[in-house]
Amino acid sequence: MWKRLLETTKQAASLVSKPVVPAAAPKPAIPAAANPATSAASSSASKGDTAVADPKLCTLKRRSSSRRAAVTPATAVSQASLLRLKQAAASKKTTLPSSLPQAAYAIDEDDPPEVLTKALMSVLDGPDDVEEATPSGAPMEDSKDDEEIATSNRILDFEWFQSPSSRDPLMYWRREVAREKKKHYIFKNVESRRYTKLMQLCANKLGTESTIEFFGKLGRETGVKEFNSLIRLCLNKARACTDIDSAIEYIFRAHRLLETMRDKGLRIEQDIYGPFLLYLVDVGLLEEFEMFTAFFKDANPDCFTRIAYYEMLLCIRIQDEEKIQELCHSVEDYNEEAHYDIAESYMLAFAESGRKEDLITLLDLLDLMKVSGSKYISNIFKSLGKLELENYAEKLLQEMRSKGCADGNISSLILDYVANIPNIMVEDMLVSFHKLHEKFEVAPSIAAHDKIISICCNSSKIGLALDVADHMCKSNSNVSIESFHPIIHACEQRGELHMARPMYDLIRQHNLKLKSETFRSMISLFVKMKDFEGAYNILTDAEESGEISTVSLYNAIMLGYYREKNHNGAQMVMSQMQIAGVKPDSETFSYLIVNCESEEDISKYHDQLRQDGIQMTRQIYMAHINAYARLGNFDMAKQVLLDKEIPRKLLNDIKSTLVGALASNGQVLDALHMYDDIKQSGGSLEPRAAIALIEHSRTEGELDRMHQLLDELNDSSSWFEGCGRVILYCVQHNYPDAAIDLLKQLKEKDEMSTYMVVDQVFGQIWEMDVTNLDLGMVLLHTVKELGLNVSRTSLDFLLSACVKLKDSQRAQQIWSEYESAGLSHNVLTSLRMYQALLSSGRRKAAKKLLKTISKEDDHVRYIIDASRMTYYSEDLKPPATIRFGSKNRAS
Repeated sequence: MWKRLLETTKQAASLVSKPVVPAAAPKPAIPAAANPATSAASSSASKGDTAVADPKLCTLKRRSSSRRAAVTPATAVSQASLLRLKQAAASKKTTLPSSLPQAAYAIDEDDPPEVLTKALMSVLDGPDDVEEATPSGAPMEDSKDDEEIATSNRILDFEWFQSPSSRDPLMYWRREVAREKKKHYIFKNVESRRYTKLMQLCANKLGTESTIEFFGKLGRETGVKEFNSLIRLCLNKARACTDIDSAIEYIFRAHRLLETMRDKGLRIEQDIYGPFLLYLVDVGLLEEFEMFTAFFKDANPDCFTRIAYYEMLLCIRIQDEEKIQELCHSVEDYNEEAHYDIAESYMLAFAESGRKEDLITLLDLLDLMKVSGSKYISNIFKSLGKLELENYAEKLLQEMRSKGCADGNISSLILDYVANIPNIMVEDMLVSFHKLHEKFEVAPSIAAHDKIISICCNSSKIGLALDVADHMCKSNSNVSIESFHPIIHACEQRGELHMARPMYDLIRQHNLKLKSETFRSMISLFVKMKDFEGAYNILTDAEESGEISTVSLYNAIMLGYYREKNHNGAQMVMSQMQIAGVKPDSETFSYLIVNCESEEDISKYHDQLRQDGIQMTRQIYMAHINAYARLGNFDMAKQVLLDKEIPRKLLNDIKSTLVGALASNGQVLDALHMYDDIKQSGGSLEPRAAIALIEHSRTEGELDRMHQLLDELNDSSSWFEGCGRVILYCVQHNYPDAAIDLLKQLKEKDEMSTYMVVDQVFGQIWEMDVTNLDLGMVLLHTVKELGLNVSRTSLDFLLSACVKLKDSQRAQQIWSEYESAGLSHNVLTSLRMYQALLSSGRRKAAKKLLKTISKEDDHVRYIIDASRMTYYSEDLKPPATIRFGSKNRAS
C-alpha cells in the first residue's frame, strides 16, 4: 500500500516536468495477487538474450550463474545421512527392477483407421469382465486382418475410410509391432471411459437407433451398459434444452430405448430410471411422469417400492398436501417387508425436502425394529442428522444394538448421523461421535475413522486429522497406510507442509508399512519444505525396507533440487543412484535434460539414455523441446518433431509443447504458425500451450485469435485462467465489449473467483502507461450491473488511476462508491483522494480533507509532505526542516 502511494507520487512528479507520451505497444501485466500492494511489485523475470545457433551444432552454452543458487543451510545434507543411505542400499536383500514395467499398449484416436478398427473390435467382441490373453505362439495371418478391415469398413453401408494396400511396408511394420505387444499384454473387456466416449460419439453422429444397429453389425449384442450410456446421453440433451417441446423429443427417444431394453428382456435398474424420474420431477412433467412410472413398474416389478420415493418427491414439488398426507397415513396398515420399503422411501423424500414434521409423523407410525433392518438405513441416519432428530437416532441405534448388529455397522451409522448435523464444527462432531459410542458401548471402526480423517482434511483441520489417526492406530492393530493418504494430500494441497514431520513420526511410531507412492509423497512434502536431510532419511528408510523400487524416490529429490535451482544437489542425487545401483528411468532423464545448461549436456544425456535402453517417452520429447527453446536454439527444438520414432498418438501433445515453448521464449509468431498447422491437421492444443499463447500474444488486433485459443480450453480451471488473461488483453488494447462479455461468462461459471479477475483488471488499468480511466469507469458500472460487490482493492486501483490523470471529478465519483459498497474511508483511501484533489488544483477541498486524516503515523506525514512538494508551487512548499524531519522519521 505505502509503496504504491509513493510510486504514484513519483509518477505524478515526473508528469509535472514532461508531457505524457503514449506507448506504442504497452506490455501487458498480470498482477500476481489481488492486493494492490503486491500487484505493483510483481513482474516477470527478464530473459537473457540468446543467439540462435545452427541446428547441427551442439556447442551453444548459457551462463549458469543466474540459474544456480547457493545451497542454504536448510537444503544441506549431512554426510551421516548419505553414509546411512549407502549402507541401506548395499544391504538390500531383494533385487528390484529400477523402474516399473511399461504400461499396456493403448490405441489412440490419432492412430491409422485400421488400428482403431481392430481396437474397436477387441473392445466389442466377447462378454464383459472377461480377461483374455493372446497366446505367445498364436499366429496372426495378414489375410485375416484384411478381411476384418474390409468387413468393418462397410458398416451401415458406407465407407468410413479407404482400405490401404496390404503391401504397404509401414503398415506391415505396424502389424508386427501389434503382434509383439499382444504377446506380452493382457486385455480386459470392461466398460471404460473410452468406451463410453465411443458410444456418445456414435450417438451424436448417427443417432441412438443407428448406433444400436452399428454396434450390432460389429458383432456384439447391445447390453445394459450400452443402453445406459445412450439413455444418459438423451437425458443430458433434454436438460440442455431451453424449451419443453425440444426436451420432450429427447425424452421419447429415451422411451424408445427403454422399450427396446424391455423387449430384449434386459432389466431396468435404478441407475437408469432414477435420474430419468428426477428430471421429470424437476421440470414438473406430470403426465410423462405417470406414464414412465407405470412403464417402469411393468418392466421391473421389484422397483415399485423405490419408485414411491420419486412419487412422493413429485407431490412435494407440486405442493399436493392432501396427497402427501394420504400417502403418509397409508403406512399404518403396513406389516410386510415390501410395505416398509415404501415407507422408507417416503422417509427419504421427506428428509430430502426438509419436511421434518412429516418425517416425525411417519416414524411414529412405524415399527422401529423393522426400520433398523432397512437396506436404506444409512440414508435414514443421514436424514435424521440433517433434521437433528437425535431421539429417533438413538432409538434406532438401541434397536440395532439389541438385535446384535455388528459394531462396525453401528459405528458407521453413528458417523452418518453426526456428520450430517447442520452447521456443526468438526470438533463438536467428534465429541458427539465418541459420546454416542460410549453410550452404546461400541468401538469406533477403522472405516468410520477413515471418513472422519477425510472430513477433517476437507475442513483444513490437519492437526485434528493426525490426532484421529493416532487414536485409531492405538485402538486398532490392523490400520493400513492408506488411512494417512488423505492427510498427505491435504498437506500438499493446502500448504500445511510443516505437518509432514509429525505425520511421518507418527507413521514410524506405529510401525506402519509404507508403499512406494506413500514414500514418494512424503519425500515431496519434505522437499517442498527444503528439508533435503529429512527427504534423504525417508529414502534410506525405503531402501532398508528392501521391498519397493526406489528410482521414483530419487527422482522426487532430484526434482526438488532443480526447483531450487540447485544443480549440484541434483547431480549429487545421480551420484547416490550410481552408488546404490539404481538405474535412472525416463523420468530421471526428462528432469536432467530439461534443466541442461548447454546443448552439449543435452546430447550427453540423450546418448546415455539410448545406451541404457530407455524408451523415448512423451516427457523426454517435451524435455528436449523445452531445453532447446530455453537455450535459444529454436531450430533444434523444431527438429525434435522430425524424429520418426515419435508415436503418432504423442505427436499432438509434443506439437503443443513446442507451441508453448516458442511462445514462452519470445517466438510468438512461430508459435501461432505452428498452432495454425495443428488446427489444419485436425488436432487441438493442450491447455498449457493455449494459455502460454494467450499470455504472450501482445500485439493489437488478435481478439479473434484469443477467442479461438479460449475455445481450446475444455476443463473449467484452465478455461478460467485463460479467460482472465483474455480479459486483461481486452483491457490492454481497449476492447470493452469483449471484456464485458467475458466477465459475464466468468460470473455465470464461478462468481467467487470472478472477484480475483476483477481486481486484476482494475490493477492493470492503473499500471498501464496510458491510463484508460474511461474503460475503468465502464467496467466498474458493468461489475455493479452483474450484481458483484465492488472490492476495496478495485476502488483503490481506480482512485490511484485518478491521481495519475489528475482527474478530481472521477475521483469524487469513486470516493462515493466506497460508501455505496459499504466500505469506510480509511487512511490510505483518504491519502489517495488528497493526492487527487491536489493534483487537479483543488487545494481548498484538499485542505479540508486533510483535517480528517490522522497524522500520528510517520509514513502518513511523509506522504503528505511528498504530495505537497509534488503538486504545490515553489512558494507554497513547506520548510525544508519539516520535509526532511518527516522523511527521516518515516525511514
